[in-house]
Amino acid sequence: MGDREEGIRCSEQIGAAHKLDLSTFPTIFVIPAHVSVIDLHAIEQELVKLRARLTYDICEARLVLANISKPRRAKFELRAAKISFRDLLDDEEPHPKEEESKADLHRTKRPKLQPLDTQSTTDVSSSTDSQDESTVISAIGATSDPGVEPVSQLSVSKTPTSSTMGSSSLSREPSRSQSQDGSASYIEVVKIEWLTDSIRLGEIQPLEPYLIYAAKLLHPDCQAASPEPSTASPVKTVASPNMDRNANERIRTARSIVQRAQAEAVSKTESKSMALKASRRDRIADAAKRDFSARSYGSRSLQDLDSQPPPLFQQTTSEYEEGTSGPLPPTPNWVLQRKRYSCERATPLSSPNDGFIAQLKEIRTARLLTNDEIGVRAYSTSIAAVAAYPYTIQSTGEVLTLPGCDQKIAHLFHEWQTSTDHRIQAVKDIADDPALKVLRLFYDVWGVGATTARQFYYDKGWRDLDDIVEFGWTGLSRVQQIGVKYYDEFLLKIPRGEVETIAAIVKEHARQVIDNRIECIIVGGYRRGKAESGDVDLILSHPEQSATAGLVDGVVKSLEKGGWITHTLILNLTNTRRGQEPLPYIRNTKGAGFDTLDKALVVWQDQTYPGRGCSDAEGKPIKNPNAHRRVDIIISPWRTVGCAVAGWTSGTTFQRDLRRYARKIKGWKFDSSGVRERGSGRWIDLERWADPKTRCKDAIEAERRVFEGLDLEYREPWDRCTG
Repeated sequence: MGDREEGIRCSEQIGAAHKLDLSTFPTIFVIPAHVSVIDLHAIEQELVKLRARLTYDICEARLVLANISKPRRAKFELRAAKISFRDLLDDEEPHPKEEESKADLHRTKRPKLQPLDTQSTTDVSSSTDSQDESTVISAIGATSDPGVEPVSQLSVSKTPTSSTMGSSSLSREPSRSQSQDGSASYIEVVKIEWLTDSIRLGEIQPLEPYLIYAAKLLHPDCQAASPEPSTASPVKTVASPNMDRNANERIRTARSIVQRAQAEAVSKTESKSMALKASRRDRIADAAKRDFSARSYGSRSLQDLDSQPPPLFQQTTSEYEEGTSGPLPPTPNWVLQRKRYSCERATPLSSPNDGFIAQLKEIRTARLLTNDEIGVRAYSTSIAAVAAYPYTIQSTGEVLTLPGCDQKIAHLFHEWQTSTDHRIQAVKDIADDPALKVLRLFYDVWGVGATTARQFYYDKGWRDLDDIVEFGWTGLSRVQQIGVKYYDEFLLKIPRGEVETIAAIVKEHARQVIDNRIECIIVGGYRRGKAESGDVDLILSHPEQSATAGLVDGVVKSLEKGGWITHTLILNLTNTRRGQEPLPYIRNTKGAGFDTLDKALVVWQDQTYPGRGCSDAEGKPIKNPNAHRRVDIIISPWRTVGCAVAGWTSGTTFQRDLRRYARKIKGWKFDSSGVRERGSGRWIDLERWADPKTRCKDAIEAERRVFEGLDLEYREPWDRCTG
């Protein structure tokens, strides 16, 4: 890493980009594995300066630069890109080379720029290099403007090496990356130090000492990128009185191109940081789209969506009758009334269609990991509708009656219903996809979302947790470091009894900090009735407004002192700093004010275990065997505790639909820290806290008032399991 960075710095100092020329090399791709984003962009910029044919698709490349050292890893990268290849040693003789030409195999010098010779004949037509000819690049002519250099060759002449033009050209045999007929049939993976050493030494180095792996492409489905053919027709220019006029016109054109290029360079320099971020984001998005859009579980392209209507599900009467075991059950009212929002209906924890729902959840997760936000929302809506349907679905007709379920969901149900193993093919493909396996591995790290998981995979080139530790540990946030450290422990589910024990301990410490009137509500999956939880979510509140100010800080310190909290990752006092006043709604501030309650995200470990405080046979303290747990402690003022409990208890889609319902039907903004009017931005007191006589006695009563104020029927926590 240090050598590569040193090479890049040297190139900037000595201006090697003006000295080296990679334009005759095959198309180059840089593998992002074990290369930081900054280094990757720097390398790509250097390649552009050296006039290399750079590609962002490895399938188009025939020369690959990589920060790896073993052929096995090179083969892995090629296979991951779906490239068909075979080792050269399996079926080929070594490529013949003369010993004296090894050092010059991939070396070429940029010819000196020659003024336009009006007495010579120039052939602009493109042709393939041969052993007896060499390519001579000639410029149009020198410009009279100081400091302006031609940036592109506007005429290319093919002349024998005995040309009288006076420029020395190198006779170069074809690279192994390119066959004799010009079609690329080999691919070479070389160490990235080849580039940095070439820049540092000011001379292109031979590839052999840096070669990691070379292979023959069997039937290259992806062709190597080649220079775009000139749009101009081949022209032979003969000496004539009009030659000077034509040359001057070309010079003016070249100057215009140079000026535009310089202006663009200035603009790019001013927005370098933004461009780097956009480039990284676009590259990751393009890679994910290329990998997954055509898969059975992927979304169709926008072009397909615009040009093709969704297929209609066709079913004959006999097929319909065969798929129905009896008369259809009565249609629920929410189906007849086409209730769009899941907060308008009951969704129990257990559904008679759980098998089908589990398959849909797998596809939704794949859509999440592959950056298909629209698909995630659509599948979430469909899953919530199927989960709320109280009967076993018998036919596709029933599926199509459910709000949010379209032809695609009907097709998936038909496939699931008729398959022998009750598995959808898309779900099987998801389970077998190696890229999705890695993305899911990263996604399960605490503190790593779907976006960061894609960044690790596509931008960093990491393929397992060991890569994260070895190559990116210092670049991780503290939450992510803890997530990697306790990865296996955090995947263990927490039984209800342990959740209750943790809540009791937190409540006791909160009482020690304030008084016995503190209220502790277990929310999340536990309150919805799940037998096991992934983490523990607790809301602390107190009837006195002043009691909750800064409460989270005191509770965390008390628990840390007792040894229950091993790591405090996030301690947020935003609500306390603004005086615990509900945040007013501000228009045109996307995401502002969402759940700004005081909270602490901590790592918990039970301190009760056999042998605590004792030593083993070697005299070492007995290690705590209890698993580390994730615990979120949220502090809500009493005036908005109902909103906090409703938001943190409900399933993800139920929460989303609560916000959508409040926005569309009531014109309000709802979140866990309160309800505001979108027009005026004022806080709406749904829990009737303003009058001391009407204040709620407990948090559950406050939650019921929130549903009442939204004109919604109150749903018990176990009826908000939207999945």
